[in-house]
Amino acid sequence: MTIQGWGLILVFVAILVALAKPVGMWLFALYEGRRTPLHVVLGPVERGFYKLAGVDPAAEQGWRRYAIHMLLFQLATFLFTYAVLRLQGVLPMNPRELAPVGADGAFNTAISFTTNTNWQWYAGEVALSNLSQMLGLVIHNFLSAATGIAIAFAIFRGFARRESGTVGNFWADLTRVTLYLLLPVCIVYATFLIASGVPQTFAAMIDATTLEGAKQSIALGPVASQEAIKMLGTNGGGFFNANSAHPFENPTALTNLVQMLSIFVIGAGLTWTFGKAVGNPRQGWAILSAMLVLFLAGVSVTYWAEAAGNPNLHALGAMGGNMEGKEVRFGIAASALFSVITTAASCGAVNAMHDSFTALGGMIPLFNMQLGEIVIGGVGAGIYGFLLFAILAVFVAGLMVGRTPEYVGKKIESREVKLAVLAIAIVPLCVLGFTALSAVLPAGLAGPLNKGPHGFSEILYAYSSATGNNGSAFAGLTAGTPFYNGLLGVAMWLGRFFMIVPVLAIAGSLAAKKYTPATAGSFPTTGPLWVGLLVGIILIVGGLTFLPSLALGPIADHLAMINGQLF
Repeated sequence: MTIQGWGLILVFVAILVALAKPVGMWLFALYEGRRTPLHVVLGPVERGFYKLAGVDPAAEQGWRRYAIHMLLFQLATFLFTYAVLRLQGVLPMNPRELAPVGADGAFNTAISFTTNTNWQWYAGEVALSNLSQMLGLVIHNFLSAATGIAIAFAIFRGFARRESGTVGNFWADLTRVTLYLLLPVCIVYATFLIASGVPQTFAAMIDATTLEGAKQSIALGPVASQEAIKMLGTNGGGFFNANSAHPFENPTALTNLVQMLSIFVIGAGLTWTFGKAVGNPRQGWAILSAMLVLFLAGVSVTYWAEAAGNPNLHALGAMGGNMEGKEVRFGIAASALFSVITTAASCGAVNAMHDSFTALGGMIPLFNMQLGEIVIGGVGAGIYGFLLFAILAVFVAGLMVGRTPEYVGKKIESREVKLAVLAIAIVPLCVLGFTALSAVLPAGLAGPLNKGPHGFSEILYAYSSATGNNGSAFAGLTAGTPFYNGLLGVAMWLGRFFMIVPVLAIAGSLAAKKYTPATAGSFPTTGPLWVGLLVGIILIVGGLTFLPSLALGPIADHLAMINGQLF
């Protein structure tokens, strides 16, 4: 570990905290439906969308109606993307004349991008046409991200409103977030990437001459536009198979820093938006503090493990940290930081190959996803996932002080606790259930590249990534088979929507409640004690649930490594 490495981590956190309030203020304006400076240009576009769709943005929806409209929209976009991929061979903008995507692959990819997972069993530059990348996938990058933020707005209203039967309007939330946040920021972001050397072209490829004099064809395409929303929307699906390790996606140290910040910035801003929505910004800062405690702990372990390297290689004279699978232009610190950021959020973009990390270095990204990616988390998904744990934590606090638990002025009763547990339980149910199935069936055992605990970690990581809607992978797993495409697709769908629906039910239940002012007997939910309780509840729930599987995978892998056995 180096001073420069720790300096990068601290600078990243400082910039992120500084951006949280400004971004949160912009999000709060969209949450309230207030006019912004961009309304001068985009206001007529917004009204035009509503007119074409026959939507009244002022018509409020109850949580059931909000959920139904959201689910029908997701189904429609899933079917659209599936059709584009299956018809790729006859559609235009296919300069490499690529064949249609197979049924199981199209099913997996369509679900992947619909759910904001962006899991890629394929190499984008050789499997998908420009039209499939732009029309089939990039549209989802905007809409799935906007959906997550819309759900966050709905639960914010649940906490903020009093004796109300509505939680907002899904179509209005979706449209405003896309038009006034994601689209304009991505235009500026993509321009910056183009200026930094990221391609944005419809050309299929360019021929280059190597230092040895050989000819090499290098794939090109509309990369910058996809890269911008991939990061800002915590999508993660790269144009190239190497993702953000590819120099055409992430060419410099500056683009690497900007990409890391863009993964976290909306999630951090939403914590401030929540505090503002409930009338107490300190509530938002408390949530962000708990997130950062977990994040810094994860970064510290990963950076230490990767900097320590492999003792078996040290014994052979190859001293130093673990650089296997990492780009030299980024090094260990930036790679470790990126890996924790992308798995703490539901992004899945990578600038290093996680399968090549040390056992403990790879365990932290894995554990981040198993917690439900609530450490900052995906856009919208992180904050509403975190609020589920806040409901559990305040329930425990209520037991401690001997009274009905309260959080930001709302009594937390059995209905909210049961729904929170239901939403949280879907992650271990899918991750552990599908991992167990794949670890015993021949079709599942055919996937891992490695044997022993590392091979088990590859399977466990895949289902943790799919259910957590992350999309990154231990690259050693061959997942492009009907078995894995099908089962991972189901895990993505369950992990996304079996959490969203209970969250919306909680929002509806809370919105109907009266405001309960805090008293001397109320448990404080803004100070260090509350932050510590939140962190403790998250670690206990995650630890008790996933420790046995981690012991079979990365922990056993680490113990074998220090005893001279490699897999």
